[in-house]
Amino acid sequence: MKIVVHIDEAKQWQAALAEALPQATVLTSEAPADERKDADYLAIWKAPAHLLQEQTQLKGIINLGAGVDYLLKTPGLPKDVPIVKLRDAGMGELMADYALYGVLHFYRSMDRYATQQHNATWQPQEVVEKSQWRVGVLGLGAIGSFVASALQQAGFPVLGWSRSPKQISGVDCFHGDDGLSELLGQVQSLITILPDTAATHHILNAERLAQLPQGASVINPGRGSLIDEQALLEALGSGKQPGHLRGALLDVFQEEPLPTDNPLWQHPKVIITPHMAAPTPLNDAIDQVIAYLHAFESGEKLSTINPEAGY
Repeated sequence: MKIVVHIDEAKQWQAALAEALPQATVLTSEAPADERKDADYLAIWKAPAHLLQEQTQLKGIINLGAGVDYLLKTPGLPKDVPIVKLRDAGMGELMADYALYGVLHFYRSMDRYATQQHNATWQPQEVVEKSQWRVGVLGLGAIGSFVASALQQAGFPVLGWSRSPKQISGVDCFHGDDGLSELLGQVQSLITILPDTAATHHILNAERLAQLPQGASVINPGRGSLIDEQALLEALGSGKQPGHLRGALLDVFQEEPLPTDNPLWQHPKVIITPHMAAPTPLNDAIDQVIAYLHAFESGEKLSTINPEAGY
């Protein structure tokens, strides 16, 4: 078995996979092209097109992350090679931490206290019951389901949405266009954990942002393409013109790094983080990749990516 790895931490991956699979040849993408060719598997994250184009006998591609949008857009991606991706692999807990922080930031009025501190104002804010602070989670895959359950366990009523029907204990689940509108009208904080597909592009446009209750907040650790940034800016308003939305915590953007002249940087209602909500824990991810390789080699049926659906 020959495996070629492409990721920033490729040397660590190479060492771990070689130790777990002593009969395999494990190379990084920095190896000479004649050594890389005829690989059985690629374990990659944002690999260059030539790495895909030079392979002729792949048995499988393992995407070293939860998002496959970059891979599916890469020229030369083989059409008949099964693709699997990391599913949670420890990212769920980190994403849940980020989401819970975002919810608590607005629930406990930390945004308002920051403004009060700037103005030297001492004024405790009312704390409503958690049961009155509904949280919406868009996207109920492995990570989204984990996040929804974690928020429900933290005491918040959680409403979840997905394209097709889902059932999660303790979570009120919605699906389809009508279900999305019904959810949006009820939540004080909205978290987006959807994949980047043609169907989810700008799913939060001006019309849908307006469906959120007055004073709602948006938390996006999912994909930058999910939100129409201009529509979000308009919904947030300006210092002179109060907006419909109270604030936003944003970890992902349509262009990354976020350009320095993007108005989101300076908006007083926006908190920006640099795509750090859920980095992949190396040990958990390696264990999952090893399990995938064993499954491929033994002919087990795997849940693979549907390129047309985008996930």
